[in-house]
Amino acid sequence: MLFSFLKYLQPTHYFRLSRYNGNSIFPKVNLLPDTVNSKLTEDLNYSSALARSYDLSWQAVQCGYIGNAETYIEFDEIPVVDNYRFARKYFSSFWVLYVLIVRLLSFYNPITEVLGWWKTRKVSRSTYLETPLVYSAYDAFESELIKQSPLVTVVIPTLNRYPYLKDVLHDLEQQDYTPFEVIIIDQSTPFQSEFYVDFQLDLQVVHQTEKALWLARNSAIKMAKGDYILLFDDDSRVSKDWIREHLKGLDFFKADLSSGVSISEVGAPTPAHYAYFKISDQLDTGNVLLKKAVFEAIGLFDRQFEKQRMGDGEFGLRSYLAGYLNISHPYAKRLHLKVGSGGLRDMGSWDAFRTNSLFEPRPIPSVLYYFRRYWGHTAARWSLLRIVPLSIMPYRFKGSKPMMLLGALVSLFILPFVLFQVIKSWRLASNKLREGALVEKLKVKSEKWGVEIEFEAER
Repeated sequence: MLFSFLKYLQPTHYFRLSRYNGNSIFPKVNLLPDTVNSKLTEDLNYSSALARSYDLSWQAVQCGYIGNAETYIEFDEIPVVDNYRFARKYFSSFWVLYVLIVRLLSFYNPITEVLGWWKTRKVSRSTYLETPLVYSAYDAFESELIKQSPLVTVVIPTLNRYPYLKDVLHDLEQQDYTPFEVIIIDQSTPFQSEFYVDFQLDLQVVHQTEKALWLARNSAIKMAKGDYILLFDDDSRVSKDWIREHLKGLDFFKADLSSGVSISEVGAPTPAHYAYFKISDQLDTGNVLLKKAVFEAIGLFDRQFEKQRMGDGEFGLRSYLAGYLNISHPYAKRLHLKVGSGGLRDMGSWDAFRTNSLFEPRPIPSVLYYFRRYWGHTAARWSLLRIVPLSIMPYRFKGSKPMMLLGALVSLFILPFVLFQVIKSWRLASNKLREGALVEKLKVKSEKWGVEIEFEAER
C-alpha cells in the first residue's frame, strides 16, 4: 500500500489489495495526463520524493481520476514522519493519535514515533473534496449505448413492504428509458399476487417461500433476459432519468459497473465524497447497474452472507480484484427510505457491528469471514480494534462523534462481554472459511449454438 499507516486506518479497504493481475489502483503520477496533474497539489514538505509521488497518486484516486494510466505494482517503505504527515492530511487528529498509540504499544521505536507525530502536528487537513476532477464532457455526451437500446433487467427482492413497493413500481413506470424488464422476488407473508395486476411494466413476479435475500437476487439474475442488471431495493424512490443515467455513465467511462448514490432524506444534498465521478470503493445492491457478463465471469452472490451482512461488499471486491471498473455515479441517485419494518430488519441485523444482546456475536460472523478471506487474519484484527469499540452505542448514534467516543469508553467497562462477542464471531467465521465460498456458477444460453454453457465461478 502507498502509505503503511493505512493498515491501521483502512485495514480492509478495497484499494489496499492489488488486483489479480498484480496491479494496484494507484496511477504513476508521471504518466498521468497534464490535465489531471495540473489539478493535483504537490506537497513539498514530505521528506522523501517517493512520499510526494505517492501522495499525488492518492490525491488522483480520491479526487476522481478514472483512466488507464499505468499503476504501481509494488510500494517501497517511506520515512515514519512522512506516514504521519499523510495521516494528518487525510484523517482526523483522533485517528492520528490512535495510530501513535497503536505503534507505541506494538514496540516500534518510541523516539521515532513521537518525533514523527510531533513534527507533523501543524499539518492541516486536506480539502481535496472541495476540488474534485470534473468531467465536463459528460453533460453533452451522446451515448451510443443508449441509442442501441439494450435490455436492462431491474431486480427487486421484497419482503412485507407492499406500500413502499407500490411507489417503487410507479417510479419505474415513469422512466424515460423504456427497454427494461422488472423481476420481483417476493418473500412476503402473506403473498399478495393481486398487488401486481395493474402496473404498466414488463413484470415477472416470483413468490419465494424461503426468506433469503441473496437467494432472491441470484434467482432473479438467472432469470434475467437483459445484458445489463440493475439491482434495486423495495424502499427506494428514483427520478425518471435513473436508468438512463446509469447507462450513460457506463458508456462514458467504458465501465462495467455503475454504483449510484443513496440519500436518506428528501432534498438532502449528495454527501461530498459521493458528489463527483470516481472509481467506486463499494457496491450497493440497492442502486447499481452492471453488465451481466460480470456475473458470468465471477459467479453470483456468495450465500455465506445469507441473513447476515456485507454480501454486496464482497461481490464488489470480487469484481474489483478481477479487473472490472466500477464507477461511483453522482447523478444516478435514489432516495433510500430505510423504513422500520420488512426487508433486512426482518431477516437479521441491520448493522454489521451492532448486536441486539450481549451474548450475540460482534461483528456479524459474515463480516469476519469477508475480512479474513480477502485481507487475512492480521488485517481483520486491526479492523476489529478500530471499529468494535465505536460500535457499542446504538445505530441511531452512528453519525455522532461524541456518542462514538462514549461507546469506546463504555466498551472498556464491559470488556469481558465484548471479548466474548468477538471470540464467538471469530469462531463462527472460521466455520464459514472452512466451508468455503458458496458462489454458484451462472449458466448462460449461447445464442449461436442454443446450448447452456457453465461459466466457472470462484469457489
